[in-house]
Amino acid sequence: MIFAVKKIIAAFLLPPGCFILFLFVCAVFQLRRSRYVTAATFLLPAILLWSLSTSVVSNSVSESLERGIPIPAHPKGDVIVLLSGGNYDRVPDISGSGAPTEQTLARLVTAVRLQRRLGLPILVSGGAVYTGRTPEALVIKRFLLDLGISPQSILIEDKSRDTIENARYSKALLLEKGFSKPILVTSVVHMRRSIEAFRAVGVKVTPVPSQFVTAPGRPLLWADFLPEAGGLSKTSSVFHEYLGLIYNFLAGKGSS
Repeated sequence: MIFAVKKIIAAFLLPPGCFILFLFVCAVFQLRRSRYVTAATFLLPAILLWSLSTSVVSNSVSESLERGIPIPAHPKGDVIVLLSGGNYDRVPDISGSGAPTEQTLARLVTAVRLQRRLGLPILVSGGAVYTGRTPEALVIKRFLLDLGISPQSILIEDKSRDTIENARYSKALLLEKGFSKPILVTSVVHMRRSIEAFRAVGVKVTPVPSQFVTAPGRPLLWADFLPEAGGLSKTSSVFHEYLGLIYNFLAGKGSS
């Protein structure tokens, strides 16, 4: 009981819970003064923010993108294409400066495990999204070397700034090196958009997704209804992917 109370209190002392609590308090204050419209302007955002930051909602929207993208038991190909998902630029690290974000790290570990199993080279795709930043592929390469991947097994594409550029520049490198059966590694919520991007430039890939967050049949717990920053971050990532899919669809219609 004490453990549950501690978790509930912590959820509403930390963001976004503290903002939700503040909005609820403001709504109650306005209701006591019979200002119902003003109260609603506080109450509705509080409910929305609470919903979007719970595991119940974040897992539900994540599952909509994870569904239908299984991990193949025996993937076949001649190269592993690893898409970057961001890095922490110039932060201190044991072998240099810069480190992958948690999302990139999950993809990186999947690629290394796959490389150990199949013995294929890894093509790392990821440039500097903003001028003045370090290309993400260079940071990933350092980590791959630290994890025992030989320099001869690492190819670098460090110009791309988004998913469609990942596909476009990776295709050029694949053609240059004579690879025709790429195995694509990225986060499962990003995989659908990535497959479409590679398909748009004429490259068929074998998807090997990483970083699943949902599991069929997993029971709901009371803690799944508490607001948390991680839940809000997951929901935001899924919405980002849907916006990307909508953009790609509209861009495709415009060019047809």
